[in-house]
Amino acid sequence: MRALLLLLAALLAQPVLAQSALAQSALPPAPYAYRQLDDPAQERQAHDLMVTIRCLTCQSQSIADSDASMAGDLRSEIRERIARGEKPEHIRRWLIERYGDWISYEPTSDPILWPLWGVPLLMLIGGAALAATRIRRRGRRNGRRGRNGKEGAGQ
Repeated sequence: MRALLLLLAALLAQPVLAQSALAQSALPPAPYAYRQLDDPAQERQAHDLMVTIRCLTCQSQSIADSDASMAGDLRSEIRERIARGEKPEHIRRWLIERYGDWISYEPTSDPILWPLWGVPLLMLIGGAALAATRIRRRGRRNGRRGRNGKEGAGQ
C-alpha cells in the first residue's frame, strides 16, 4: 500500500516539477541580451570584451556567440555597464572576481600560472637537446665505420 501511495505521489508531483523547470526558461531575456547599444563605439567596446569572455553554460563558446540565457544575461550586463561609462578592463576584473579566472579567454600572468607556461617550454628545450645528442652519437658511430659497414677503414 505504501509503495502504491509513493508511486501516486511521484506521478502527481511530476507535472509540478516540470512546470517549475520550464518557468526558468520562460523568463524574458535581459534588456541588452540581443539589442545593441545606440553608440557604435560603445557597442564595439562591448563586443570586443564579449568575445573574450567564456560562456558559463556552453563552456566552448564566447558569450558573443552563445544563445544560452546566462550568456544573454552577461551580454546585457556588459552593455549596461559600458553604457554607464565603465571601462572594459574594469568589467573583466569584476567578472573574474565573480566567476574566477576561467571565465576569461585571455590568460593572466599570475605567478601560480608560470609553471603552466614554463613546463612546455622546458619540454621543448629538453626534446631539442635529446635530439641533438642522438644525432651527434649517430654521426660518430657512422664516422667510425667504413663504406662496407665494418669497423675501421682498412678492413
